[in-house]
Amino acid sequence: MNNAELAETLVANHNLSKADARKVVDDVMAAIVTAAVKGDEVSLSGFGKFKVKDSPAREGRNPANGETIQIAASKKLTFVPAKAVKDALNG
Repeated sequence: MNNAELAETLVANHNLSKADARKVVDDVMAAIVTAAVKGDEVSLSGFGKFKVKDSPAREGRNPANGETIQIAASKKLTFVPAKAVKDALNG
């Protein structure tokens, strides 16, 4: 499912126009990104949590030639599903 399909679900279930539904989807995604940039955790009850994790700098290998390279430290956005989501996925 992509943003457009998610917006179509909102159109069908909540009698919104396509433009309004797309704006809602875009605003929700933007709010999650804004919170992540601040380092905040986004917790959606019954769905899960988006968390920012630091990935330290490390040494890796270039797969083309096997040379050792330095991989820079970075931040990653992770998702931890809620118990209800895990239960739905696993029957």
